[in-house]
Amino acid sequence: MAIWQGKSLRKPTGGRLKTNRNKRKIEFGKEPAETKIGERKIKRIRTKGGNEKLRLTNDNKINVVDPKNNQVQAADILGVVENTANFQFVRRNIINKGAVVETSLGKVRVTSRPGQHGMINGVMVE
Repeated sequence: MAIWQGKSLRKPTGGRLKTNRNKRKIEFGKEPAETKIGERKIKRIRTKGGNEKLRLTNDNKINVVDPKNNQVQAADILGVVENTANFQFVRRNIINKGAVVETSLGKVRVTSRPGQHGMINGVMVE
């Protein structure tokens, strides 16, 4: 069954809503990207209006900002240390926004959305 991101068919009370139209293609969703550590791999997704999203499925580099001196460096990702979205993501080495990863420069919190932006950016954690 497809992932559908349209309006619910139920009222807050639990009763059924009468729909005035059918489902639309634009309301269908997709599986999450679940970016993992590995050789860089990107999928291009067509969106509304012919635009594109870059869906990052694998990567082993991260752009790190050091807040003390505002310098940006590229670092290698060694592993996922903490992930508040799902505790299973640490075991599976899945990177999403808010995850803390261990890099060659130290611990870094991810600030970008790899499944939407196609890159991984982060800020050093003290």
